[in-house]
Amino acid sequence: MAVNLKKGQGVSLKKDEFDLSKVTIGLGWDVKEEKNGGLFGFLSKQKPEEYDLDVVAFLIGENGKVNDLGAIENGRQSLRNGDIIFFNNLNHHSGQILLTGDNRTGEGDGDDEQIIANLQKLPERYSKILFIVQIYKGKELKQNFSKVQNAFIRAVDAKNREMVRFDLSGDASYANYCSLTFAELVREGNGNWKFNAIGTPHESDSFIHVLKSCI
Repeated sequence: MAVNLKKGQGVSLKKDEFDLSKVTIGLGWDVKEEKNGGLFGFLSKQKPEEYDLDVVAFLIGENGKVNDLGAIENGRQSLRNGDIIFFNNLNHHSGQILLTGDNRTGEGDGDDEQIIANLQKLPERYSKILFIVQIYKGKELKQNFSKVQNAFIRAVDAKNREMVRFDLSGDASYANYCSLTFAELVREGNGNWKFNAIGTPHESDSFIHVLKSCI
């Protein structure tokens, strides 16, 4: 049975208990339905607006920093083929981490986005994987985490066993926040990893804001 974490809690994922050769980090969310006064005063539900949430993973070295910002393109750091996994860099150059794609609405049950990692073969120089979720164009579209509900991040091992789960739903206190440092995986040594539930919101709608503190 999966361990359900609260903000600030963590749990060890031990290689002797789980198959960490293929760990799926699954994320899901719903958008809150708005209610309007309808005919004769009855409340009717509006179709929820579409939110495009993106998951981003930072591979962090033993020095606590993202050390490879990718290739230089047109005189600028492109983030391609570096240590940041996002919609423009789906595959890590180690071959051990993959972002499966972008679900633009969050509709349907189950995971809306997935990152798949082989934690057993991820090079030792990486000590941590940090997971960020951002609302694409959140500022422009006036979208924020106050309307995101039933959000979750979970880790499933290669035998399809859910190891850990962290649930988070927004409320009015999240009205100014368009991105979120959701969770992290930290290398413990001897092939074991620790999953920490973070849940720290940020006003920016871009992961670049978080990246600046990691370089």
